Amino acid sequence: MTASCDFCAYNEYDEEDEAFYCSVNMDEDDMARFLQSGRRECPYYRNGDEYAVVRHQM
Repeated sequence: MTASCDFCAYNEYDEEDEAFYCSVNMDEDDMARFLQSGRRECPYYRNGDEYAVVRHQM
C-alpha cells in the first residue's frame, strides 16, 4: 500500500500560495538519499489512527 503525501506528518498549508508543502528539515545528504532511492510514497506518512499504538501494545 502506498502512503499518500496528503497525510505527511509535516504537511503545512501556505495561505499565500493556497497549497500544502512538506516542511521537513533535511540537509543535502538526506535529500540526495531520498531522491536516489526512487521511493514513490512519502517517508513521513502519518496513519491518522490515534489508537494504532495502543492496539499494538496490547
